[in-house]
Amino acid sequence: MNFYRYASPQTFYPLAGRMLPWFAMAAVLLAVVGLAIGFVVAPTDFQQGEVYRIIFIHVPSAWMAMLVYLVMAGYAVLTLALRARLPAMMTLALAPTGALMAAIALWTGALWGKPTWGTYWAWDARMTSTLILLFLYLGYLALVSAIEDTQRADRAGAVLVLVGVINVPIIYFSVQWWNTLHQGASVSPTGGSSMATVMLQGMLVMTLAAWCYCIACALHRVRSIILEREGHSHWVRRLVAQPAGSPLLEEAENRI
Repeated sequence: MNFYRYASPQTFYPLAGRMLPWFAMAAVLLAVVGLAIGFVVAPTDFQQGEVYRIIFIHVPSAWMAMLVYLVMAGYAVLTLALRARLPAMMTLALAPTGALMAAIALWTGALWGKPTWGTYWAWDARMTSTLILLFLYLGYLALVSAIEDTQRADRAGAVLVLVGVINVPIIYFSVQWWNTLHQGASVSPTGGSSMATVMLQGMLVMTLAAWCYCIACALHRVRSIILEREGHSHWVRRLVAQPAGSPLLEEAENRI
């Protein structure tokens, strides 16, 4: 299979439509299983009690906030190096979901911090750098929407994303570089896991659910962006001229 053909918005549009329901269903099923493990099966932590269960939402959302930004940075490089349209569209499609993940990580972290540290916010190094990540997401969205020329907006947004990517390793290594309230990583590629097996399983399942959710949202959003930006092309005009659910519409997508 020639994967390069999907670098075109015209060919990627129907592919995204076919992948979207699968990732959406996987996100729902994995979330149900992960929440069941985290909130029903997993035992109460002997130190933190029941409040520790917030990690099943907090940790996956924090991981996804960083991962989505790294993926955006990869697309930003392609945007600047190749001047391709689809990478810029994917960057724009990913940003709102990345911002949502960063906001959820901050919100759940504050809810965990109140009973654990006695405060919702402590200007901890990891908390502060995650807040900066949220501002980078919002700043990118504001910058792209403020520039009318699409190509200039894409290039300016790509530069901002690449400048801000330095914040991702700062978030990850903040607990090692500074004396922070956050504990060290409970899961690492080299050191294994210090968590109970059932707790680790629940967190990993929830991480997969968050990953599938981010992909599904990006696929749904990029299809809308493609239709908006490619509205002048003949294939989009033929596509939108067909009524929803018509056999001609499905045939038109399959031919793209």
